[in-house]
Amino acid sequence: MRRAISALTFVTALTLTASACGSGDNGTSVAPAGSAPADPAQLSGEITWWDTTRPDSEGPTFQKLIAEFEAKYPKIKVKYVNVPSDQAQGQFQTAAQAGTGAPDVIRSEVAWTSQFASLGYLQPLDGTRAVDNESDYLPGPLSSTKYEGKTYAVPQVTDTLALLYNKRLLKEAGYEEAPKSVEELKQVALDVKAKTGVNGLALNVDSYFLLPFIYGEGGDLLDVTNKKIVVDTPQNAKAMSDVADLVASGAAAKPAIQDSYANAMTALKDGKAAMIYNGPWALSEIYQGAEFKDKTNLGIAPVPAGTVKAGAPTGGWNLAIYAGSKNLDASYEFLRFMSSAESLATVSGELGLLPTRSSSFESPKVTANPDVAVFKPILDTAVGRPWIPEGGQLFQPLLEGYQALLSGTTPQDMLKQVDEKYHGIMKDWS
Repeated sequence: MRRAISALTFVTALTLTASACGSGDNGTSVAPAGSAPADPAQLSGEITWWDTTRPDSEGPTFQKLIAEFEAKYPKIKVKYVNVPSDQAQGQFQTAAQAGTGAPDVIRSEVAWTSQFASLGYLQPLDGTRAVDNESDYLPGPLSSTKYEGKTYAVPQVTDTLALLYNKRLLKEAGYEEAPKSVEELKQVALDVKAKTGVNGLALNVDSYFLLPFIYGEGGDLLDVTNKKIVVDTPQNAKAMSDVADLVASGAAAKPAIQDSYANAMTALKDGKAAMIYNGPWALSEIYQGAEFKDKTNLGIAPVPAGTVKAGAPTGGWNLAIYAGSKNLDASYEFLRFMSSAESLATVSGELGLLPTRSSSFESPKVTANPDVAVFKPILDTAVGRPWIPEGGQLFQPLLEGYQALLSGTTPQDMLKQVDEKYHGIMKDWS
């Protein structure tokens, strides 16, 4: 999960035609599933990878890995294309549906993977070289790669949310530690504003960032076991009331409806806000800010608890192959390389992103990064999300509800509106 997450309205499932093609022109012949090339180093052709990381702060690390891959497989050329994360889902769906223009490999948000698989857009990976040492993956990220018993992706990074804060500003307000509850969060933020003149909290108006408040009150969006929509509940109403109160009380600056993610990040980096909710993907950018040239000034703590618990969502990204790719063998090998324990350790060590393999956490590259160590126990208590085809479609109605809440709609009316839209998406759920 990175930056603002947008979800498109429901797309009718279409079967890929036999003429669907990938982006490469010089691919190798396709080996049957489960077979391995006699000499993988002799694979040739071009594959296109749509990456969704930040091109300035994260992209260079992934391009370095591509260079290592091309050195190991000199006959394979990887065409690297950076696509903004809030545009990749729609662009991939459009290209896959049309049967032209889709990349061979896509960095798929965990909520998109089952949806793309249900539409027939992803290549099954069971029995291919793309899936290597599956037992080494963390259970949570691994579960997001499955749909109807088949594997359609490999986990690349996992994530969750934490409270990121400026230690200097909290100390000036009289606090040595981060707030542990939403009630404390409000008071600390008000004290920061009163004693330093800086906004205590900056909110990101985005669905993923609303989930800690919902989970904190024991709420949820769906009851998957019983196929029930549970968004319109007293628990969620309490959570929405808390969010609205943070803004109304002045504890949180009133956020802009648009660009709130960028605004919150800039405010934290420039010392104009003391606290934000964000994840490990944001750290490389935050450390570029004036306030955090001294990295030790950044505090990382679990999200404040509601009246029930502290609950952050589970997020992350997978690597998947387009079902129409003409370069399957090369694409399998690319996924195998990029999801290896060594590659994941490189990403984690350099960027602070959380690896999806247990063994990667033991790598010296990872243990040398203190941010990963701080996030690991937060990740261990993160709340799992339902990996269902409709999962990616739940964000847009919740985002619209969040926007309405901050524009004056009552929590009860906001939840009723979201509930109605969810029933339109999941018609056979009660």
